[in-house]
Amino acid sequence: MIRDSHESKLAPAHTSARRFIRADDVLSERFTPAEARRLDLKYGNEELLYGLDLLDLAGPFYRVTPWELEDERGVRRINASGYAAVPFGDMPPVITEFVQEFMEKNRAMALPQQSSSPWRAALQANLVNLLARELPSHADDQVFFCSSGTEAIEGAMKFAKAWRPRAKYFISFGSGYHGKTYGSLSLTPNPEYQDVFRPLVPGALTSPYGNLDALRTLIRRVGPDNVVAVVVEPIQGEGGVNIPPPGFLKGLGELCQRHGIVVIADEIQTGLGRTGHWFESAAQGLDPDILTLAKPLGGGMVAVGATIVRHPIYKKMLGGLSSKRHSNTFGGGALAMAVGLKSLEYLIDNDFPARSLHLGEQGLARLQALQRRFPKLFETVRGQGLLFAMQFQPMVGLPLPGLLKELVFEATAILALREIHQARVMANLSLSSKRVVRLSPALDMPQELFSEMFDRIERFAQMNSSSRHLLTNTPASMTAQLAAFAATKPKKRTPSDG
Repeated sequence: MIRDSHESKLAPAHTSARRFIRADDVLSERFTPAEARRLDLKYGNEELLYGLDLLDLAGPFYRVTPWELEDERGVRRINASGYAAVPFGDMPPVITEFVQEFMEKNRAMALPQQSSSPWRAALQANLVNLLARELPSHADDQVFFCSSGTEAIEGAMKFAKAWRPRAKYFISFGSGYHGKTYGSLSLTPNPEYQDVFRPLVPGALTSPYGNLDALRTLIRRVGPDNVVAVVVEPIQGEGGVNIPPPGFLKGLGELCQRHGIVVIADEIQTGLGRTGHWFESAAQGLDPDILTLAKPLGGGMVAVGATIVRHPIYKKMLGGLSSKRHSNTFGGGALAMAVGLKSLEYLIDNDFPARSLHLGEQGLARLQALQRRFPKLFETVRGQGLLFAMQFQPMVGLPLPGLLKELVFEATAILALREIHQARVMANLSLSSKRVVRLSPALDMPQELFSEMFDRIERFAQMNSSSRHLLTNTPASMTAQLAAFAATKPKKRTPSDG
């Protein structure tokens, strides 16, 4: 019998008869934070939540304003987390009020799978029109909707393979991240996520990010006719906000076009304004064949993914009697499409890319000033628009062997995340980069709150002027618990980033 390895950590289960929790219990907050944590630990991703709970990061959190959350003790924090999927803050009025109106007035079919849908048609048209405004060659593109970014990538892979059925290789880039379902995971070169699931989808190759000569050499080695597609993030989000050198994406596009190789631009984090442009690939001179979107399209409220495909490629996979060769049960649902339509409208009406570019310059300047003042804490800082990264010096400076070094690097970012949380800012780790904590604030965060966020980051730096303070400022009991927790983790770690 498989036993729960952390039974002793959990509060005892109720011995009384099981009672179903009613929706009104949660809505009225009679369902307490402590009970929510207990049941989340018992029935959900226990290991993740246990680690967050050790760090006092587990919540649950409650909305005060769209840009500020508070915990059960009433401590209010500025929310710069959400992995770029919360473009307007938590439950933004512009979306919630529209959803209420939708619920009252909508008569269109809620889940149209084999019929036309006004909501889906409108969002498809607007996305293609927006992309064609930036890249005119996409005026006759077609859109396939799904429910997440990883599904959008899976769809993109299938469209590309149908277009080049005799080719067998997909090329992605080191430190890249495209999702964790089988196809997208195969393009995410991270042994920590991949190894236990091997063999993955065959034919996935990796090239160094930003190195056009290396990509050219790899394509020449395997043969251009054998490459299905090159899949690229215009800026690597989970890789730690890695910005490629000027000309890389433009050169990548020209190289692939010369050989007929499909280019897939993963704009799931960068698309729709966060980096200061509608589409970061277009801003860097790349005209991809397929473009994927997700996170901000759902307005932080619903799950929406989109794969935008050149017309001939779309028809090759879904033409004629093959039109059901790829499908998604909930993709194109009326509520998701309506929220996507409203989110896109709000982005366009307020020109949020321009605002992101302006605020991004302010934020990056603040971080660069902090890096100069506290070089023993910050190794480097990066940013583009409202996507920021802080890479920290290792909190242990001595040379360490491989596995121990990786654990120290990972602990550096985790303890930095906790200290930033203590400074009342909620941030993100980077899933494909050690020692990096990211800030991805809402695109409509008020100016005064945006400035206050960096004031709090400055206070965090003052309290941790050297990265070793990340360790010494952590209570000894918490350090011991974290060490014991880390000892249970898989021994294969992601290669370090420095």
